[in-house]
Amino acid sequence: MLDNTPRKWDAETDFVSIGSGIAGLSAAITARDQGLEAMVLEKSALLGGVTALSMGEVWVAGNHHAADLGLEDSAESGFRYLQRLSMGYGAGLAILNKVVHAREALSYFEDRIGLRMEVIRDCPDYYYGHSNDAVAEGRMLEVEPFPAATLGEWQAGTRISPQMPYGLTHCDMFAAGGTANIVKWDFGRMADRLTKDERCLGPGLAAYFVKGAIDHGVTLMTETGVEELIADGSRVVGVRAVRDGRDIFVRARRGVLVSVSSYERHQGFNRTLGQQLELGSMVFSTVDGANFRLTGPLGARIARVPDITSLGFTIPGTEGEDGQPLWNSALPVIGQPHTIVVNRAGKRFGNEAFYRSFYYTIDQIDGSDQTHPNFPCWAIIDSQAREKYPFGSIMPGSDWPEGFGAQADTLRELAQVIGVDPDGLEETVARFNPNAERGVDPDYGRGTHPWSTWMCGDPYHKPSPVLAPLQKGPFHAVRLERMGGTAISSSGILTDMHGQALDWNDAPIPGLYVAGNSQARMETGAVMQSGISNARGMTYGWLAAQHAAGRPSDRLAREAERMGL
Repeated sequence: MLDNTPRKWDAETDFVSIGSGIAGLSAAITARDQGLEAMVLEKSALLGGVTALSMGEVWVAGNHHAADLGLEDSAESGFRYLQRLSMGYGAGLAILNKVVHAREALSYFEDRIGLRMEVIRDCPDYYYGHSNDAVAEGRMLEVEPFPAATLGEWQAGTRISPQMPYGLTHCDMFAAGGTANIVKWDFGRMADRLTKDERCLGPGLAAYFVKGAIDHGVTLMTETGVEELIADGSRVVGVRAVRDGRDIFVRARRGVLVSVSSYERHQGFNRTLGQQLELGSMVFSTVDGANFRLTGPLGARIARVPDITSLGFTIPGTEGEDGQPLWNSALPVIGQPHTIVVNRAGKRFGNEAFYRSFYYTIDQIDGSDQTHPNFPCWAIIDSQAREKYPFGSIMPGSDWPEGFGAQADTLRELAQVIGVDPDGLEETVARFNPNAERGVDPDYGRGTHPWSTWMCGDPYHKPSPVLAPLQKGPFHAVRLERMGGTAISSSGILTDMHGQALDWNDAPIPGLYVAGNSQARMETGAVMQSGISNARGMTYGWLAAQHAAGRPSDRLAREAERMGL
């Protein structure tokens, strides 16, 4: 290992977390709880990381909240669920490690920082109905509203989300009919919470951990970008960071955790590490692959799992952080009734309501002519959808912004405007409509995944929450663009079961830990399930700090032996 120690340290501590999402904060809190000094260094001006941009879901199999509701589940069942769906691209011990420790980490933070979580009622696993170990509800948790005024001076310094309706809980939204029925939501309750700055979803989850770090005496430094890891020839001993335009060297006596999320805003990394072309993004500019640049010189190993390219769109006149267009996810839109997605041939090419199957088709290559047959693609809706359902932030019945999408009185005219085969589009809709009226999709099984109907559908629409014919003009089309997965990446740094970064000989790099979206997804392999990213960040931050404090968990070895792994 190289020796790049400076002559003089500007600051010293025991444990440094690089990044202030749930992984970095959970590690710093745990380090303090173990008697260590801890510091969090955040490159941006706000704490909370991409955790604060998420829906705030935390997936924990066999958790005590579900048990309190009389919902039957176990960590073993959760392990089998992920192991089968990982398709062999994950690692059995990593899957088990996440599942058995997530329950402990959850209880730990509820006890130590007052984290308050509850079951998201009626929210099934993605593959409920398709896997014997999926559950109808109980594994998906969310925070109770967090009073942000208790953050004191960090209230304005803790990130909120421009995309998520963080004044409401999942319970509030889905009890009113879900994302398809935004007009039925309790906006009075939302306004009251926003006025009081009571945060739900991802902003609430992040705020709980920021408050925990404050209460535990963690040193928090924003606008401090770590540029280099410092090693003494045998272990990582600190970092070089830039703050106010000058270098500062921070010694870390016990360890450094890299939890800087992934590389979604670095198009070169998207193409070469994720094999995804020109992604739009909902995340801020510092999510640019610093995990690879920091750990690479020390020989950290990169691992990749199969993953999807998401779809999204921007609406003229909306602007997000850094002056970039405000991206909307296509996920809740394209699975609504009276909506389909077609390619250049005017053909549907998948189950629009279940993104885990549909989005795999976006990057498909036709080797006969070296094209992506399903990209570009367009969302097609009729006026019934416009009258009843939102399209991103455009509410039902409201005017569409000038320059957004295309409109025509007939499907043939619409196809000609957007450059889609008119015959193909008419044939597609002619086949789709009678099946949709019966509430079935014999071509792609739309509506057969309960999670997709929960997330995208209109529960008041019969016979299917996600299917209805396109009949009433004028018709509308919106071109969908490739979008990242809110920094949940296919490639990351490989670690052991304590979060220690591994080198290319599979040996731990002493003093170097990795967690969150910076870490390779060996716990999921080819599958993703909402809530796992937040859960694994919380869990591996907790495990890493315990290891750095000299108190590593031995639970995995006992569970693996018991299960014969």
